[in-house]
Amino acid sequence: MVEYEPDPDKRDTEQIPLLEPGGVETFIRREVLPYAPDAWIDPAKTKTGYEISFTRHFYKPPQLRSLAEIRADIEALEQETEGLLDEILVETI
Repeated sequence: MVEYEPDPDKRDTEQIPLLEPGGVETFIRREVLPYAPDAWIDPAKTKTGYEISFTRHFYKPPQLRSLAEIRADIEALEQETEGLLDEILVETI
């Protein structure tokens, strides 16, 4: 029997789909072991649960302004600031 000494600096977690075909072991064999062949699972720290993304299910994004509204705002600002630079330069001379 081989005993492993865990290195806390190398500890990692995985979020495995609840209905993963083959379970946790199959997921680890397919997704983890090819990249970290010495990885292992501590059954005492394995947790089963479900994450609900409230943002994905309940967030309603605000209605974006139309391109025409944005363009009108930019043109209004341009008209408002037209000649402002000339006024500043004339006052400093």
